[in-house]
Amino acid sequence: MAEVAFENRLRVARRSAIQPFLVMQVLAAANARAAAGGDVLHLELGEPSGGPPAAALEAAKAAIDGSPLGYTEALGMQRLREAIAAHLERTLGVAVPARRIGVTLGASGGFILAFLAAFDAGSRVALADPSYPAYRNILKALDIEVVRVAGTPENGFQPTPVELDALPGRLDGLVIASPANPTGNVLSAERLAAIVDWCDRNAVRLIADEIYHGITYGPAAASVLATSSDAVVVNSFSKFWCLTGWRTGWLVLPDDLVDPVERLAQNLFVSPSSIGQYAALGALDAHDELAGRVERYARNRRVLLDALPGMGLGPVVPPDGAFYVYADISRFELDAISFCARLLRDTGVAITPGNDFDELRGDRYVRLSFAGSAAMIDQAIERLGPWLERLRRDG
Repeated sequence: MAEVAFENRLRVARRSAIQPFLVMQVLAAANARAAAGGDVLHLELGEPSGGPPAAALEAAKAAIDGSPLGYTEALGMQRLREAIAAHLERTLGVAVPARRIGVTLGASGGFILAFLAAFDAGSRVALADPSYPAYRNILKALDIEVVRVAGTPENGFQPTPVELDALPGRLDGLVIASPANPTGNVLSAERLAAIVDWCDRNAVRLIADEIYHGITYGPAAASVLATSSDAVVVNSFSKFWCLTGWRTGWLVLPDDLVDPVERLAQNLFVSPSSIGQYAALGALDAHDELAGRVERYARNRRVLLDALPGMGLGPVVPPDGAFYVYADISRFELDAISFCARLLRDTGVAITPGNDFDELRGDRYVRLSFAGSAAMIDQAIERLGPWLERLRRDG
């Protein structure tokens, strides 16, 4: 009897067919180089150097010794929610009740909860290009349509009400970031208020990424909390607070989303990391130590801004916050992925291709992080200059 071929009916969900997070692929290549004995200068990750602040480590050690580290409430320990509320009032002058704050499994967990609570499948959510890739990839995985706003250097690659008015069709949501990744652009209070006003007039839910608050090189970044009680604010202890691997973030929620987010958090995550929450409580007492690290980022920023333009890698917009330079490489006649791969191979300097942040135009940009040590930035400059000169000469 002839064999009968049966179709394999096991399938992979189409929602998983999103773009990879390219910076993690660069990290994997950099780690492979290091494992083979090569040296690597990590300018690809937004990873603050220096490790967690001492107060965070002390709080975590004390918790390990004196707490069972079991589940907490789905929206986090009440003590931490109240401490975050006090921090917001102290730094922003905005009174937010602790009941509107939800602790999350990093900012990434916060975005998942916010998007699920605010938008249904088929909703249309706008975001500017370039922007953090997880926004669009999480939205796509949730069957939410991403509507791109093609930013320009003149507007800091940030959306404007005029550009939003020009988009076809109705919008359900808008995602913004200030300070922004990858550009470091900071929206002024006036521009931020104009976006809030546009969202209010058009019944568009605003999701504001404020995870780089505390890291600016001029006036402090304005918050949407100053002008809106309907927006969702996403923040994290990863960047200013230097707790990247502890996976602890938070949401500031409007009243109508508190219960929906709590129900989602209960079922998706049960609770945030308890040890991460204790570390976060300690970090909130380490402001002076962490402000000193921002001074180091500022020094690294000055070094890069002094050196890169002469090499042909000047920033496309001034990085007034966060710790990144987004640079145009089109003069070198290499696409961004090839440029970054060749740079790592030849020099050990790891940077991120712009394709991660802008699928349509990112091939002509790269992102350099200056969150590392001063010595690392200095060495990277020493290697970049001769390499770029050879690239210009040899093609």
